[in-house]
Parts: sequence; structure tokens; C-alpha cells
Amino acid sequence: MKRAEGLDDPQIAAIAWARFRRIMGWMALIGAGCVLAALGWLASRGSPMPIHMIIATTLGVWLTFMLGTGLMALVFLSSGTGHDEQVEDRLKGEIDIDG
Repeated sequence: MKRAEGLDDPQIAAIAWARFRRIMGWMALIGAGCVLAALGWLASRGSPMPIHMIIATTLGVWLTFMLGTGLMALVFLSSGTGHDEQVEDRLKGEIDIDG
């Protein structure tokens, strides 16, 4: 029987996902800082900020920041646990790259 590797191993997966959640927690706080910086910059422009602008800015900045962070964290999670090496290339012998 094949030994579980990477994220297939429950012990490795538990450690990797705990690390992922810890990173995302810290990045959520940094994202909140980015939101405050964006709102501060908009407030410094001198024009009044309606509540809809504050809500849209908050959601737009924070969700964009978290989406980018989450995707990059998943790339590093997959690579760091050896999960990427488990992928089988079914077309390896069929494609001639040199033409």
C-alpha cells in the first residue's frame, strides 16, 4: 500500500492547515490596517465620505487583499507540503515541445 504523502497524511495536513490559518489570521489584521490607511487617505482629501463609500472601500480593499493573500498562501501550502510533486503528468510523453 502506498504511504500517504503531503496533504494526504493527516498529521502533515493538520500542521499545514494550522499554519495556513495562522498566516491568514495575521494577514486579516494587516488587511484591516490597509483598510484604515485607505480610509485615512480618502478622509484626508477633504471631501465628506458617505457611509456607502466607507462600506464599499472597506469591503473592496479588505476582500481584495484577503483574496490575493489566500491564493498565494494556498500556493505555498501546496508546494511546501509536497502536494505538487504528487501530480501525475499524463501527457508527458505525448507532447513534443520542440516542434
